[in-house]
Amino acid sequence: MNSKREIGIIGGSGVYKIEGIEIVKEHEITTPFGAPSSAVIEAKINGEKFYFIPRHGKFHTFLPSEVNYRANIFALKTLGVKYVISASAVGSLKDELPPTTFVLPSQFIDWTKGLRKRSFFGEGMVGHVSTAVPVNLTLQNLIAKTCKEVGVKYSKGGSYLCIEGPQFSSKAESAIYRELDASVIGMTNVPESYLAKEAGMAYATIAMVTDYDCWKEQHCTVEEVMNTMKTNNEYVKKVLLKLIPALGQNKFDFNPENQNAVMTDPEKLASNHKKILEVLLG
Repeated sequence: MNSKREIGIIGGSGVYKIEGIEIVKEHEITTPFGAPSSAVIEAKINGEKFYFIPRHGKFHTFLPSEVNYRANIFALKTLGVKYVISASAVGSLKDELPPTTFVLPSQFIDWTKGLRKRSFFGEGMVGHVSTAVPVNLTLQNLIAKTCKEVGVKYSKGGSYLCIEGPQFSSKAESAIYRELDASVIGMTNVPESYLAKEAGMAYATIAMVTDYDCWKEQHCTVEEVMNTMKTNNEYVKKVLLKLIPALGQNKFDFNPENQNAVMTDPEKLASNHKKILEVLLG
């Protein structure tokens, strides 16, 4: 068992620009699932270590469908990461969640089209994990507490609907998503959140609202959306600057739901599957 309990951040390249961040080194990691989006950055905030992966690559070169989600999660787990904080831009599907709100969803709705590798299992290794509660509620509560302390408007709960992209929704699609009672719409948190479950990690997401998707009659200009994104980036820096040290001082225990996930007889597993399991169950 891996006794490390490290913190991992998956988000945009703005993390590099957090005032007070100390970049320690870059880890080039090879995984059985290919290369992650970039080298994993080891850094410190106020002396607290964390690992960071820019989801779309260091220079934003991967579409949501092109991100190697399995490699990203596996690389973090290889380094001993047990707590994963995800940050991503989203559109709002509810009037009461205006731009610059940070939504901390409790559920995910998968509306992708099967283009993404969504499990560590398969090809001779059968496994199933529950995603009934896909986020870690203790971690979610800590994020909410931090948002409140730094003065960022947030909403806890609700559902994140993940579409394939890269195109945004049509008005007809946006209307359907609102009928599903989804709170926000994005393109990245599935299968990322489910893979974190398979890897036995505590996962929670910060969904940063940039606009009202396209269902609302009042449309935003590109300039307005870009300005909102800049504001959100400044807000998330404030949150992470306080959240990472707070989590580092309050690393909580939790029961990984992957410990009894594998259905295949261990004696029948290939050696490569056994090596994968050593990391996932560690």
